Amino acid sequence: MAFDGTWKIDRSENYEKFMEAMGVGMMKRKLGAHDNLKITIQQDGNKFIVKEASNFRNIEIEFTLGVNFEYSLADGTELSGAWTQEGNKLVGTFTRKDNGKVLKAYREIVGDELVQTYVYEGVESKRFFKR
Repeated sequence: MAFDGTWKIDRSENYEKFMEAMGVGMMKRKLGAHDNLKITIQQDGNKFIVKEASNFRNIEIEFTLGVNFEYSLADGTELSGAWTQEGNKLVGTFTRKDNGKVLKAYREIVGDELVQTYVYEGVESKRFFKR
């Protein structure tokens, strides 16, 4: 599938502002901006296995499109939600357990890049990955 492969962070737009809106402290924002994130995605129909490796943690997430699951961000923020597919785009809708606010996430292939877009409290950030 189009998302399959290993993707390494290339650049980010507005990521520190996004982390600030999420309530991430200044030191963690500075470190997070240089997290050296690598994502490996394996898709089998509606099932996905996503491995995230960074300077801070290595995790593996398994999910099925449209099925709620729980997830913790690198800063410890706990979320519950699901990924769906809209055309060629994966759309994630996650609710924070601590305050009930919604984080939207999008993954799409644009050219030869995987683009992840995050929207929280009106702040949008994009992260660009290359194979």
